[in-house]
Amino acid sequence: MNIQGQAALVTGGASGLGEATARELARLGAKVAVLDVNLAQAEQVARDIGGVAMQCDITNAESVAAAIAKAAAAHGPARILMNIAGIGTAKRIVQKDGTAAPLEDFARVVNINLVGTYNVSRLFAAECAKLAPLEDGERGVMLFTASVAAFDGQVGQQAYSASKGGLVGMTLPMARDLAQHGIRVCTIAPGLFSTPLMKQLPEPVQESLAKSIPFPSRLGKPEEFAQLACHIVTNSHLNGEVIRLDGALRMAPR
Repeated sequence: MNIQGQAALVTGGASGLGEATARELARLGAKVAVLDVNLAQAEQVARDIGGVAMQCDITNAESVAAAIAKAAAAHGPARILMNIAGIGTAKRIVQKDGTAAPLEDFARVVNINLVGTYNVSRLFAAECAKLAPLEDGERGVMLFTASVAAFDGQVGQQAYSASKGGLVGMTLPMARDLAQHGIRVCTIAPGLFSTPLMKQLPEPVQESLAKSIPFPSRLGKPEEFAQLACHIVTNSHLNGEVIRLDGALRMAPR
């Protein structure tokens, strides 16, 4: 699919990987709607790239439907969906005080990262399937954002790994389901990236994580994720793929 002139939705587009992807899509000529729970930050990104911003809770069906409708009113129906919104957490099953990890924490992470992604995807797909096909029969493309933790979760990452592993497991059946409508589905599983979440860690910890990758010994750059995400849009042969972007040469254990 040629990105130029297409309408695109980016969840979590106000910061980190989502912001970088929104900016790259705009650079390539897409009409970008920045969807995020943080409306002020979303509006700032949208102003910078000539897009539109919508406050959106991806776990809420009405919120997502309203955001998709507003984006369509501004840019026309979207053919590109970048699911990048998500949260991270780390809690040991048995806490330092001997109590069990709170169930609410596990449920919240899975609800946002996995259920929220499915919620946006199903509503986007239903609208995209109504569009006329492009020259090659394609109607749209969507991306999931998983994590290396889907395959290599660390201590305390039970909720995060479960949610990201769910996205990996959902990729192929979703792609098969939507093939009849000409909608492609792919997933990127990034590893250690320089995002706002990562930058909350102490500098020595960040440096140690970067050194765990033999080459290049650095954290990934958000724009590198964005470039791969946009390549998936333009390469129509990619469908049902889970692509790791985690510096697979990293040292283990971390």
